[in-house]
Amino acid sequence: MGATRQAEDGARPARRRLSVDRRREELIAAALDLFSRHDAEDVSIDDVAASAGASRALVYHYFGGKQELYVAALRSAAAELQARLQPQGEGGPLEQLSSGLTRYFDFVEEHAAGFAALLRGGPANRAGEVGEIVDGVRQRMLRMIVHQMGVDAPGPVLRVTLRSWIASVETAGLDWLEHRDMARAELERLLVDQLVALVQAASGHDPGTRAVLEAMMPATDR
Repeated sequence: MGATRQAEDGARPARRRLSVDRRREELIAAALDLFSRHDAEDVSIDDVAASAGASRALVYHYFGGKQELYVAALRSAAAELQARLQPQGEGGPLEQLSSGLTRYFDFVEEHAAGFAALLRGGPANRAGEVGEIVDGVRQRMLRMIVHQMGVDAPGPVLRVTLRSWIASVETAGLDWLEHRDMARAELERLLVDQLVALVQAASGHDPGTRAVLEAMMPATDR
């Protein structure tokens, strides 16, 4: 499998002497790139070593095995994405949501392999640490949105609505990376409009969600 993957993904780069931290980062970067393009079970330690210009023994030295490497790579991507989701700035709920979405897509664009690898870890593979990592990012995004809406604890209707929208954002990110046939700014505006439409639909089922919608929207848009 290693020889096949090496032939598919390019010649093996020359090995270089690097610091411990830098070598570990390069191994994780190589793993994220491979995991973003292939199912985890189809990627071997030899594939990662060849891609990073390292020895098989070195990969085992740092990570112990493929599962440990896979988890470390996903944790790295998740930590970076969650850092981007920290609340920033001021403004109304929609302005804050739009700003958060822009930071999200900054990550999607700058760390395409990490984003793709992270989402390939769910929802099909939701067991153990991998599922916890993927769900952790989604929960962080949900908390960010709820905070920006000024809601302490969302009711079931609002929670389901927001989690559905988060799934749409993930799908939109993967689709945009695959096709890139619409401007990123246009996609971000579309997603904000979709969120408003979803909350509007949900408001007919729940007075609490209706109150959230009224707080979100400028008076002239209600």
